[in-house]
Amino acid sequence: MALKESEAIVLRTYPLREADLLVTLFTRLEGKVRGVARSAKKSRRRFGGALEPLTYVRAFYEDRERQELARLDSCEVLESPMSTEVSYPRAAALAHVAELLDELLPDREAGDAAFRLALSVLHQIRGSEIWMPVTYFDLWMTRLMGYLPDLSECMVCGRNLNGSRAFYHALADGLTCLNDKRLASSEISPESRALAGKMFRAPVETFAGVEWPKALGADLRKFLMQTLERHIEKKLVTAGVLEKM
Repeated sequence: MALKESEAIVLRTYPLREADLLVTLFTRLEGKVRGVARSAKKSRRRFGGALEPLTYVRAFYEDRERQELARLDSCEVLESPMSTEVSYPRAAALAHVAELLDELLPDREAGDAAFRLALSVLHQIRGSEIWMPVTYFDLWMTRLMGYLPDLSECMVCGRNLNGSRAFYHALADGLTCLNDKRLASSEISPESRALAGKMFRAPVETFAGVEWPKALGADLRKFLMQTLERHIEKKLVTAGVLEKM
């Protein structure tokens, strides 16, 4: 079969036999593709540093008859996260982006909106200033996956929540008003809901340079993580790492 060519973001790599690697790519052409890079540990000409996680590449691969895994022929680096210093906070944020894409995206289903989102957010994860791009990415991925409820309406009574208190529960979708909140609910502030509205109306670059401490939007991030984990039915490893920072 002819080689396929696509822009792609490397999500994960795993050792496979002595010199091969099992690679998960998020391709622009076909969404998430898993494949084998033969002799990747030895061939600098074909792969070099192109298989580092979150590297933006041009990938060449082909599908093989009656085999689930593609054969990854080569990769050309378009942009590498290793081109600038990788601090611990930045490494954690990059790993978070990779984990969300890998866990949320279905195999072989193109998602150009998610691809463009990932690229734009990766450009903003620099140094130790990670909370703005992480918040933006979590918010938009939750929306793109169809998991994000209306943040302005009580899911029980339909009351408009703008200007009033709102609550969420780890085991339920949506927000509720004070009268309908469940036991052990957490509150999400009007400021964080307004922040989400601003992020839906502007690209991530708009918020570059804005002072963004961890506390800003923390309740929004917690709400988003609980929503995502409930839908995928597993804990996200990097969510715990980020929470401890």
